[in-house]
Amino acid sequence: MSDNERRRDLRMPEDDEVFAVVTDMLGDNRVTVRCMDGEERIARIPGRMQKRIWIREDDIVLVDPWDWQDEKGDVVWRYEKQEADQLREEGHIQERA
Repeated sequence: MSDNERRRDLRMPEDDEVFAVVTDMLGDNRVTVRCMDGEERIARIPGRMQKRIWIREDDIVLVDPWDWQDEKGDVVWRYEKQEADQLREEGHIQERA
């Protein structure tokens, strides 16, 4: 199978959304994320995602930072492992130590 056959069109950030890596599960539908803009935020998992999409540590997600409180935001999308690998290969996500 060639690379073009494996490549999928992925949801990319819109407006103020940023890629993030989940670093810690806080409970009460909240997670700590390290965003690609250099910020660490507390993000909420919205009700429409609860019990439908399971989020774990080290998952790649899209976060929409709040306008009024930049250190917080909402998780709007979670990428599957294959999709996250594709984002890394294409250079959208940089791994940090």
